[in-house]
Amino acid sequence: MNASHHAPLLRSTFVAALALLNGALTPNMAAAAAIAPETKIRLKIMQWMPTKGEYIQWALGGDFVVSEGGTVTIPVIGAVTVGDLDEARLAAEIARRLQAKLGLMEAPEASIEVVEYPPVYVLGDVTKPGKYEFRPGLTALQALAMSGGELRQANPTQSQDRMKLIGDLKSVDLALLRSNARIARLQAEVSGVKEVHFPEPIGADASHVTEIQNQERIIFSTRANVLTRQSKSLDELRNLLDQEIRVLEEKVNGSDASIRAADQELKGVRSLVERGVAVASRQSDLERELAGYHASRLDFITAIMRARQEISGTTRSLEGLYDNRHAEVASELQAEQAALEQLKLKRVTTEKQLLDMLAADDNSPPPGEEASPSFKIIRRGDEKTDEVRASGSTMLRPGDVIRIVRPARQDPAISAGPLSSPLSTSSQPDRVSQ
Repeated sequence: MNASHHAPLLRSTFVAALALLNGALTPNMAAAAAIAPETKIRLKIMQWMPTKGEYIQWALGGDFVVSEGGTVTIPVIGAVTVGDLDEARLAAEIARRLQAKLGLMEAPEASIEVVEYPPVYVLGDVTKPGKYEFRPGLTALQALAMSGGELRQANPTQSQDRMKLIGDLKSVDLALLRSNARIARLQAEVSGVKEVHFPEPIGADASHVTEIQNQERIIFSTRANVLTRQSKSLDELRNLLDQEIRVLEEKVNGSDASIRAADQELKGVRSLVERGVAVASRQSDLERELAGYHASRLDFITAIMRARQEISGTTRSLEGLYDNRHAEVASELQAEQAALEQLKLKRVTTEKQLLDMLAADDNSPPPGEEASPSFKIIRRGDEKTDEVRASGSTMLRPGDVIRIVRPARQDPAISAGPLSSPLSTSSQPDRVSQ
């Protein structure tokens, strides 16, 4: 059976698989909702090639954005009106127009996948108004949660000040934890112990405690290893200089022996020269050789003195190494203890400010008086924009603008008066993040 007999079966299999893939990618859009303006879509166009027995993807596809006017511009065929078409019907319309434009015997297989929905906009009495990513099945209550919940503070500046104080207090607590751990490590270095023992913090986060103490242990171990290596290097240098001195002393002894032998030989040669038995040049050679032995011995003595001087300097460096480290650690300990006192004072001050602010804050309604917010959805239609009331369970559409209004509290003093009247529901000016 050739490839042409397989064509209908393969085409039907491909179309079914493509539909299944689209369903898997957007399971919540199975209701075939219309594609809203500003939606980013991905177009794929496939065509069956009988000569090859397979589908070939056109380069014509790609990502496109539906315009504000509800059209999408496709190469070759131009602008296509989306209207109330869903993905499947828009894909079929594009395939039909491509067939007509290119004069094809059969329409190509087109598929459309929604890549990115238009955002929804949340404004009104919410903590963080602005635009948020839309996802299928998003409700008004979920949009309220995404925007940080209801705006509880009548004064945004006061809320910011409170959050800043809370953040400052957490930072001070963490700095106190680090300072105490650092002081414990410095005290261990001053004492010369082999291990750091940290005080047990009360009420601190265990993960932070473990992390900070591990860091201080690493610093303690690293500094101890550096000191050990430096002292070991100085000890090895001193031992090497001792060995060098012993070798030089042996060379001095050898030079002394050579000098005695040359001096004795020179006396004998002088006697022979005086009697005319030996030539004078032999005496001159021995005298030069004896002078060389004396010069070498002097060099060895000088080298020994230099080596002993270096040993003395190495010993002073070794003693100063520990003294300098002890003085350095003591200075660091003193500075850290002063910083710890400053942190304690800052914590007391910050905590008092926060407690005073909490005590003065009476904006939150008493328990049992909370009321549910009201929702209004501003939705763009074909020819106009509609504003409809909604509940927390109302499903949103891409591009919706949802206004959330928190019920105003009635002043008891006003409501108790004979001329009082119910206060009209109001909200703060809408704030939309840029």
